[in-house]
Amino acid sequence: MLDVEARRQAIQATLDASRTASERNRLGQFATPPALALDIARYALELWKARNEPATFLDPAIGSGSFYSAVRQTFPSRMIADACGVELDPRFAEAARDLWSASGLRVRPGDFTRLAPDRTYNLILTNPPYVRHHHLAREEKDRLKTLAADRLGLETSGLAGLHVYFLLLCDAWLAPGGLAVWLIPSEFLEVNYGAALRSYLTERVTLQHIHRYRPTDVQFGDALVTSAIVVYTRSPPPPDHQVRLSLGGPITAPSMSEMVPLTAFRDVKKWTALPGRPAPIDGHSPTLGSFFTIRRGIATGANSFFILDRQEALQKGIPPEYLRPILPGSRHLPSSVIESAPDGYPRLERSLALIDCDLPEPEVRRRFPTFWSYLEAGKAQGIAAGYLASRRSPWYSQEHRAPAPFLCTYMGRAKGNGNPFRFFWNRSRATAANVYLLLYPRGDLASALESRPDLYPLILAELQSLTAAGLIHEGRVYGGGLHKLEPRELASLPAGGLLRL
Repeated sequence: MLDVEARRQAIQATLDASRTASERNRLGQFATPPALALDIARYALELWKARNEPATFLDPAIGSGSFYSAVRQTFPSRMIADACGVELDPRFAEAARDLWSASGLRVRPGDFTRLAPDRTYNLILTNPPYVRHHHLAREEKDRLKTLAADRLGLETSGLAGLHVYFLLLCDAWLAPGGLAVWLIPSEFLEVNYGAALRSYLTERVTLQHIHRYRPTDVQFGDALVTSAIVVYTRSPPPPDHQVRLSLGGPITAPSMSEMVPLTAFRDVKKWTALPGRPAPIDGHSPTLGSFFTIRRGIATGANSFFILDRQEALQKGIPPEYLRPILPGSRHLPSSVIESAPDGYPRLERSLALIDCDLPEPEVRRRFPTFWSYLEAGKAQGIAAGYLASRRSPWYSQEHRAPAPFLCTYMGRAKGNGNPFRFFWNRSRATAANVYLLLYPRGDLASALESRPDLYPLILAELQSLTAAGLIHEGRVYGGGLHKLEPRELASLPAGGLLRL
C-alpha cells in the first residue's frame, strides 16, 4: 500500500505541475496533503469502531485518491465492503483508476453535481473542489441553486462556492445513519453564503464535530484559506444534542475542545463566535451603524490603470478636472491623521490621482488627444471590456464615493497591539479605494460635527479604542491570519462611547 501511495504522490505532483496555479485555482484543484488525509482517516476509524457494519466508502472528488489511500492505510481490509470515487478531470480519473482499481475502488468519471447515485454509502471522506462563485457561470449557479432547492428545500446564495453544493447534494448519496467527514474552507461558519449550509447541518443531519485549524496553520500551501473539518451523520438530531467544537492542531489531538449545545448554533449567525462568545449586545445599545453610514471604497476594476501618480497623470495629458485625489494603501499612511494640502490632496510624500471623467469618447478624442491616447491604450489592454469598467458609462468614469472623514482598513494582519485593523481621520478631500471602509457620520453625530469640529479627534480616539477582540469577532479570518471586515460587520460593533462625547 505504501508503494502505491508513493506512486500516487508522484503522479499528483506531475499532474499539478502541468497546470498553472491560476488554472488550478479556477478549477478548485487543491490536493489534500497526505499527512492531513491520514489524520482524518484515523479520526474516522475511531468513530467507526463503534459501528457493527462494513464501510461503503465514497469520495465525490476523488482526485488521485488521497483519502482512499488514507482509508486503506488505516482501516482493516475486512471493514471496507465497497468504495467509489467520482472525478470530473479525466486525467485524475484515469490516474485514480490505474492506482486503485486493483484494491477495489470504482471510479465514476463525470460531474458529481450532475450524476445520480448508483447506491448510497455509509462513509464519506472528502475534500471537495474549492471553486469560488466568480468562477462559476451564471447558468451553472442557477442550475446548482435549483438542485439544492428541489432536493432539500434550501435557498442558497449566489456567492456560494462549489464546495457548498457538493456537501448539500451529497445528501442523496449518504445512507441513513451514514458518517460524513468534510474538509472545507472554514469561512462558511460566518459568511452570509454559508447560511444554507449551516441550516442543513443543524436541521437535516446530526452535526457531531467541527474542527477548525488556526488561521496561521494553513493546510494547503497553494490556497490561502483557513480550513475546517465538518463531521455529521445522516439522521435527525436528538433532543439536547451537543456538538464538539475544537480548535488548533490535528483533529485527533486538538489544542482546544468543548461541547456546545446544538441550540447555540441555531441562535447565532456566526459560528466562529462559539464557544465562549462575548455577551450579547442589548438590542437597544448603539452600534457604529447608529452613528455612521459605512461603505466600501471605490472598486475601479483596474487600479494600475485608473490610479496614477498625480504628476504622471498630468504628464499623460489627463486634465486636472478629471482627476480626483485618492488615498494610497494604509502602509503608506504614516499617521492616523491624514492632513490636507490647500488643493484638497492629502499631504503625503506621494500624491495619487484617480481618473474619473464623464465626457463621451468623441469629445475626449476631440478636446484631449493625449488623454485619448491613454484611454486607447487601456482599450487595447482589455481594460474597457473588464467586468466593472464595461458596466460604467463611460467606462473611464467611476462610482461616486465622497471623501469620508473617517476610514477603517478593510483587511489586515495582527501586529504590535494585536489589532489587524487601523482607523484614520481623513482631513483631505481624497476618496479611497476598496481596501478601506468609509465611515460617513449621520444623524445626530453629523449635526454635532457641524457645530463642534473639536469632536473629530475625539471620535478618532473612540474608534481607535475599539478592541481587537471585538473587531476580529465581528469580521472573518483567512489563511495566514488575514482578517477582513465588511461594512455590515463593522456597523454591528457596540459604540456606546460615542454617546458620551
